[in-house]
Amino acid sequence: MKVGIALPATADAVGNSKNAVDLLIDQAGIAAAAGVSSLWFSQRFDIDALTLVAAVAREVPEVELGTSVVPMYPRHPIVLANQVQTVQAASGGRFTLGLGLGAQPVAEGVYGVSYDRPIRHLRDYVAALRGIFAGEKIDIHGETLTASTTQLSTVVGGAAPVPIVVAAMGEQALRVTAEVADGTLPYLAGPRTIAETIVPALAASGRPSLRVVAAVPAVVTSNVDEVVAQAEKELSFYDSIPSYQKVLAAENLSRAAQLALIGDEETVAAGVRAYFEAGATEVLLAQTGLGSARDMTRTWALAGALARESSHNAREGRA
Repeated sequence: MKVGIALPATADAVGNSKNAVDLLIDQAGIAAAAGVSSLWFSQRFDIDALTLVAAVAREVPEVELGTSVVPMYPRHPIVLANQVQTVQAASGGRFTLGLGLGAQPVAEGVYGVSYDRPIRHLRDYVAALRGIFAGEKIDIHGETLTASTTQLSTVVGGAAPVPIVVAAMGEQALRVTAEVADGTLPYLAGPRTIAETIVPALAASGRPSLRVVAAVPAVVTSNVDEVVAQAEKELSFYDSIPSYQKVLAAENLSRAAQLALIGDEETVAAGVRAYFEAGATEVLLAQTGLGSARDMTRTWALAGALARESSHNAREGRA
């Protein structure tokens, strides 16, 4: 089983006395040394995730890299394809693009762009990306997107085709993702949602080997009550969003923090294994900086141990 982590792992990564990018590169190196399978970087309103991945790729060898996630809006797919191919070349083919639909209030209220027909937009957007990654000339004139490279050169030398996973949990988004992408990267979708909704939706496409990268808040800690309180504060934003309310209800939960894996190594490891049993192909531990710095490194050490355990079992021919 592949177990990765998401960065920034702690708010100290921004506003720290040390250069924020240097700090994140240092954290990436520490996590990679712990043996994690992959490192994923979130796109917020400060540090640019793709630029950061390119920098990490040059400093931290071998470990797989990804974004969790880059929103489609307001980026045009040709512009994003330029960035992503550059990252893929810089990483030597270790990069996966985690792509998201984003949120209507952000697209329209922050960027002033239309959020009309997001599922239709997703289909055309991924088609444009995949065409460019394959070295093809694209000429898309859709309901929400125009993208034409018939007179342009968009191929980056040395860039392998880039896998795309979409942050999809809703029925329509999952259906399109299963048709056009390489898998899904759901956040706060519990084991029941993965087993009963996400895995069947991907399987219905008839396409084998689609990835399910389950992003799960997780902290290994001895200060459970304190970290749980922090998780309640950090994750309360999601409690009022309809799409997250739906997946929480599927788990018979009312708050996002109830999905967080918080406790000792045995407790968190059991929670991680539940996601694999539900059908996840990879688990991505998020919010690992909710506790202390020691908690964070304990969490990364567990992620590395679980990844090594899986590799050992595979070599020994065990499940």
